[in-house]
Amino acid sequence: MLTERTGLPLSLAISGANLHDSQALIPLVEAIPPIRSRRGPRRRRPGRLHGDKAYDHRFIRSYLRRRQITTRIARRGIESSSRLGRHRWVIERTVAWLGGFRRLHRRYERKADHFAAFATIAAALICHRRLAK
Repeated sequence: MLTERTGLPLSLAISGANLHDSQALIPLVEAIPPIRSRRGPRRRRPGRLHGDKAYDHRFIRSYLRRRQITTRIARRGIESSSRLGRHRWVIERTVAWLGGFRRLHRRYERKADHFAAFATIAAALICHRRLAK
């Protein structure tokens, strides 16, 4: 899941438990829809991306550099990911919001498309609740 700064989900995907997080990042960045702005053209990419040590790979950094996305990723073996804590809790909170939907707490559906549909509906409900405040 990719979220914006306040925790609203921008893109959401499901995968198997044996897929590494770094392999799922590129499809998530590609799935971000164009965002309407008050002035100027629509934004087609995020301005900045924060990630923990799982995303410290050369192909991810080069991909994000080609897309002109500024990164803040902790380096493996050099930096601790504790400095990213204030950005990380936003994702954890959004995952907790998704866990509040009973259907998503445990996967009951056999087909992945059905589970993805329920997750998308839950993300839309989260956005609606946050924007209605």
